[in-house]
Amino acid sequence: MRERFTTMMKEAMKAGDRRRLDTVRMIQAALKDKDIEARGAGKTVSDDDILALLQKMVKSRQESADIYAKAGRPELEQQEREEIAIINEFLPRQLSEDEAKAAVAQAIAETGAASMKDMGKVVAALKAKHAGQMDFARASGLVKAALGG
Repeated sequence: MRERFTTMMKEAMKAGDRRRLDTVRMIQAALKDKDIEARGAGKTVSDDDILALLQKMVKSRQESADIYAKAGRPELEQQEREEIAIINEFLPRQLSEDEAKAAVAQAIAETGAASMKDMGKVVAALKAKHAGQMDFARASGLVKAALGG
């Protein structure tokens, strides 16, 4: 993944795409912070950690874009939406609502979950199988509904 960031940054420089260049640099800066944090704990940053970081960045920008829209700042909202689109290029395709429901049903069947007590097992199974492909806050709501919570 790190190679993709570097490659995209070079392409953006050559093309003169300022927004893409700035966004990729921002991703690399956040990744460097994550590396430093992990090094202090004696760990390394995996691709799953990078995916989680990118998802967090997208979520943050979505919240900012919504705030800018409510405040009547369309130019700032547009900037946030452009950054979201660029970051999403690095993320795997997100599961649709129906696919997410099917994944939840499959995880419940695989784990043998029968009640709300088993919710943790189901969410853990989803995270293992669909990392980066679904919003787990939404997924936990689907699991809760499926388990009768």
